[in-house]
Amino acid sequence: MKKKVLIVGTGLAGLSTALRLSTDGYEVEMVEKYHRPGGRLNLLTQNGFKFDMAPTFFSMSYEFKELADYCKMAMPFEFVELDPLYSVHFEGDSRSYLIHKNLKKLAAEFEDLEPNLEKKLERFLKSAGEIFHDTEHIVIKQNFDSLLGYLLQLTRVPIKHAPKMFYSMWREMEKNFDSFEVKVIFSLVGFFLGSTPFDTPAVYSMLNYTELVHDGYYNVKGGMYKIVEGIVAELEKRQVKIHYGVEIDRFENTNKQLSAFYDQTGKKWEADLFVVNADAASFRGTILNRKKYAPEKLDQKKWTLAPLTIYLGLDTKVPDMYHHNYFLRRNFKEYAGKIFKNGIKLDKPYYYVNIQSMHNPDYAPEGKESVFILCPVPDLRFKADWSDAEKIADSIIEDMGKRIGFDFAAHTEMRSVYSPKDWESTFNLYQGSGLGLAHDLNQVGGFRPSNKDEEFNNLYYAGASTVPGTGLPMTVISSRLVTQRILKDHGTLS
Repeated sequence: MKKKVLIVGTGLAGLSTALRLSTDGYEVEMVEKYHRPGGRLNLLTQNGFKFDMAPTFFSMSYEFKELADYCKMAMPFEFVELDPLYSVHFEGDSRSYLIHKNLKKLAAEFEDLEPNLEKKLERFLKSAGEIFHDTEHIVIKQNFDSLLGYLLQLTRVPIKHAPKMFYSMWREMEKNFDSFEVKVIFSLVGFFLGSTPFDTPAVYSMLNYTELVHDGYYNVKGGMYKIVEGIVAELEKRQVKIHYGVEIDRFENTNKQLSAFYDQTGKKWEADLFVVNADAASFRGTILNRKKYAPEKLDQKKWTLAPLTIYLGLDTKVPDMYHHNYFLRRNFKEYAGKIFKNGIKLDKPYYYVNIQSMHNPDYAPEGKESVFILCPVPDLRFKADWSDAEKIADSIIEDMGKRIGFDFAAHTEMRSVYSPKDWESTFNLYQGSGLGLAHDLNQVGGFRPSNKDEEFNNLYYAGASTVPGTGLPMTVISSRLVTQRILKDHGTLS
């Protein structure tokens, strides 16, 4: 007889886990609070405009290929490689910098700022690549049954990498580069992790290697939501049912077995096994009432920055901008040091802009443009009142217009702003944190909330706040790790 798995949440980790378990012979059913699958990898449609709501590119494309191969299916979407990767605009600088994968082209962008950049990059990326390959299968792609097991596994990592666990990514940039601009640009990967380069350990410089050498960055033909649509179409072929508008709020158990979840209407959801693709830390606290994850304990943890997102539908095309753009200022260290705890004014923030209809024309009516803006901001622990979200959005749009020489406000046909409060309520993001738990040393690997529940032996977790961590490819790896757990405990049924 087939065993039934109930998956709570349809983020990328949940969808990928559903694919894998259906391949292995399990009967899978899914429930989702939102009206559409995908979690943060979602779609906003308004007035004929479409927007990818959060992720706009990804790396480690081979993880999606591994998923398709595991599930014996064709790739459900088409990759589009980005090169240049993105452009960077500094306040007061009349030019922008294009970040090319080709190191000669990249060095030429900065020849007046950073002499011998190509050689410096080769040395830096060689070291970053060694960290990546020396930890990929030992730490990143491993389940850990205990903290001791994790620490023993770390002893297999070459000792030469150990120092980089104890100083910051920014310090690593200072050791390798001289110019302010280069140091800032190559430390932006710290923000990709939802943190800052001053809080992120230097070992994460391995991400510079993944973006420039190992695999690069990718978008999806037709938009990032094609990932979700493709996976859901495959799940429908496998008779996997997804129920929307279902929010879990309590549970039922017998001894060490979870027997059911209940939603807010009182409906009972039963299964043999359960996989939670909600935040693995906050779910344990808010739904399972675990003292270790009580609100006061959760608030003491390090969480990633919250998103303030702006979606603009323009009545014309935007001139002189690349698909992916970063707008930065000169007070980098001060800003990064104060942004987490709301210690700096948000009238002149740092932000990222994605011209979504540039690569995907059907995201906007003909002759028009869809523009997505993401500004990392303090989470709700440090800024609970977001009544000023529209005002902050106004200042960002005005600033961007001045720096590009284009009046965005005058050409805006539709506009929508999501504050951290909106992200919290829409997708159950703890305190509005954009990417879940941060990646400092006591919140990675064996220190991160496990993907196997500590009390119920038929409850598992997948997603950003369990192993291995945040980012689209990491959540695909998360689905593989939790599937390995389940198969070890309960076997392959197909």
